[in-house]
Amino acid sequence: MGGTVPRLPTGIVSPVTIDSDPVPATLRWAVWLLRAEAVALGLVAAWLIWSDLTARSTDLTSALWVTAFAVAGAAALWALGGALVRRRAGARAPAIVLQLMLLPVGWYMIQGGLGWLGLPLIALGLGVSGLLVSSPTNRALGFD
Repeated sequence: MGGTVPRLPTGIVSPVTIDSDPVPATLRWAVWLLRAEAVALGLVAAWLIWSDLTARSTDLTSALWVTAFAVAGAAALWALGGALVRRRAGARAPAIVLQLMLLPVGWYMIQGGLGWLGLPLIALGLGVSGLLVSSPTNRALGFD
């Protein structure tokens, strides 16, 4: 009867299997870019806070609203990136909306003479939106 009864694995932990469905590269890049945008906007928010504290004269209400908007935007981008990496399909639409908001911002920067910054913002918004609606990302998020 030697060898007819299978040996049970030792220990109390069951064997771990590797995830057979890894995050696709398009979704990984979209999350990375969303998180990079969150960090950049967080740095802008930090500069706004410093500017609010050191300004000699300012409209305090407007300054605080602009600063709060930047902080909320950075937090939203970071949270959406986290939700997307966990494959929460509901996070895709708000992320796309935030990316499309870069288009008018970039356009008015170009109109104001800051084309060196406006064009990359437009490209970033379109690029991340494209990554979020690509076929591998759709499959990973459960869209058919």
